Amino acid sequence: MAQRPRVVVTGAARRWSPSWWCTWLILTCLGARPLRASVKHRCQQENIDAVIIGGGDDINPSQYNQPPEPDGEYDPARDELEVNWIRWALENKKPLLGICRGSQLINVVLGGELDQNIRKLRQLTYNRPGLLPTKQVFIEPKSKLAKICKKKKLRVNSLHSQIVKQTGVGMLAVGWDLDGFLQASEGQNKQAVIGVQWHPEYLFYVPSQIRIFRWLIKQ
Repeated sequence: MAQRPRVVVTGAARRWSPSWWCTWLILTCLGARPLRASVKHRCQQENIDAVIIGGGDDINPSQYNQPPEPDGEYDPARDELEVNWIRWALENKKPLLGICRGSQLINVVLGGELDQNIRKLRQLTYNRPGLLPTKQVFIEPKSKLAKICKKKKLRVNSLHSQIVKQTGVGMLAVGWDLDGFLQASEGQNKQAVIGVQWHPEYLFYVPSQIRIFRWLIKQ
C-alpha cells in the first residue's frame, strides 16, 4: 500500500481553527496526511512531501523593511516559524502553497513587498470580508494556475486587507482582481510554488479550488 503524502499545514495556534480543519478535511479526502504546524504544534522537517502556509494575522512589516501600522496586530513567533518552513521547502524543492497571508509571506521571503492597507484604495471590489465566492479574479491564461483550475476567471472569497505589491524573486504575478490588485503568483522555475490571496480551504465545494490542493499533493 502506497504511503499517503505528508503535507505540513501552518497556521494559528488556536485550538479551534476553522482554516486548519477545512484544510485537514480536503487533504484527507484527497488521500494525503495533513500535519499541523504552529507555535504550539511542533512538526519535524523530516519525511515531508509538501508545505501549505496558511492565512491569519498580518506579517510583521519589519520582514519587508516597512514601519508597522498603528493598529497592527503581529505575531513574530509565527512569522519566524513560517519563514523557516518556506525556506526549507524552497531549499529542498518541496511543493509549496501559500494561502492569503501565506502567499504574502512567500513573496516577502523572496524579497517582495506588501501594501499594508488597501481598503481606501478599492474602487470596484468590496472591502467587506466574506467566506463566499463573491469576488472575481482574472488568471493569466498561460499560467500554471489557469491550467490547474481549468479556468481563466475565478469566483473567490476575500478576507484580506493587505496585498503583494511587488512579487519576490522568481515569482510571477498571474492573477488580479477588478481593481488590479495582485491575487495570485507562482514560481517561474520548475519548482512547484503557488500563492493565492483568497482562502480555497473554505471553498471545498468548488471544483476549481479543490484542484489546487490536488495539484499540490500530486507533485
